[in-house]
Amino acid sequence: MRLLTQSPSPELLVLTATLLCAAPLAAQQAREIGIQAIGTASDPALGVGALYGALRTSNRTRLSVTGGVGGSAGELAFRAELLGHFLLSPNKRNGTGPYFAAGVAGVGGPVDRGYLVLTLGIEQRPGGGSGWAAEAGVGGGFRVALGYRWRRHRSARLP
Repeated sequence: MRLLTQSPSPELLVLTATLLCAAPLAAQQAREIGIQAIGTASDPALGVGALYGALRTSNRTRLSVTGGVGGSAGELAFRAELLGHFLLSPNKRNGTGPYFAAGVAGVGGPVDRGYLVLTLGIEQRPGGGSGWAAEAGVGGGFRVALGYRWRRHRSARLP
């Protein structure tokens, strides 16, 4: 895994720039806030309670930032993530929708490291006003996350 103190790969810079510069369509833009618990099975294991914020940059893409505090090896620790998501069922108002995400994470505490993150997730009512989310993947060891998100979808406006 590449440390955050090293230069990021050109591919990661292009992905981040694309997600940040994508012009969202007014009818598709949504903002999300939430709470999340993240755990990693690594040496040492880490568990944090976190705040989550995201912006849907298009109908199927989302850019999220998560920051949390918890514990690792009996010491205070933190974890911050920046992830780009691709939603497979972004407009479902009932049921669940899968997605996958990739990005970077920084961890501080007993171990100060940076990680690449790859995860698969499922969320309740991705086109609705709120719902739970669950993720499993890698990023500092095996990574799991459970959370709840509130969404505000911007409605289309006629000129």
